[in-house]
Amino acid sequence: MTPLAALQCLRLASPGLPIGGYSYSQGLETAIDLGQIHDRASAERWLCGLLAGPVSRYDAPMLARAHRASAAGDDAALLALNQTLLASRDSREQRQESVQMGYSLRQLLLALPETASQPLPAALQTGELAFILAYGWAGCRLGLDEATLVQAYLWSWLENQVMVLMKALPMGQTVGQQLMSALLPLLAEATQRAIRLPDQQLSSLAPMQSWMAMQHETQYSRLFRS
Repeated sequence: MTPLAALQCLRLASPGLPIGGYSYSQGLETAIDLGQIHDRASAERWLCGLLAGPVSRYDAPMLARAHRASAAGDDAALLALNQTLLASRDSREQRQESVQMGYSLRQLLLALPETASQPLPAALQTGELAFILAYGWAGCRLGLDEATLVQAYLWSWLENQVMVLMKALPMGQTVGQQLMSALLPLLAEATQRAIRLPDQQLSSLAPMQSWMAMQHETQYSRLFRS
């Protein structure tokens, strides 16, 4: 990876990327509200389950496939991946999250000098765009290899989840970083799993997270949008 690509990786993984990722908890807020998560240990169990499940067995592998299709210029594969990703969201808020962040990233790519001249395929320039598809296209166009892009995505996912915990629980920054330390080895393993996972082993099954996401739609008091 070139020094420039490394810097672009930091940009994509940054919580400061203006796509609104900080405003979503992905069901974590409801898990806290219902007492499923109440301390570092219960938070670690929850995140480990997601990381071993749909994050590394569906979202990250689909990101790797989006990168491959982008690199190959395979518009048909990109369109099929986009439709599949949108259909895979189990709740209204999960779909809205994907579409809103996909839209925001598409608009950002149009505004950046590095990517403005490399637009998405015509059929994806309007309409609903899944965030993971847009992220795969962005990483490819910014010079990131497949493994690096997946690692950036997983890091940003983990960092955002820990930030949610620090906002919604009495969990300080040091405990948050301790939690990150505990999960980083699993994140590295998840990167390798994601880029090697065959199609027949893809799975987005996460019934508890899906139920929490659905419950969040009617939660009385909330800080996050999902």
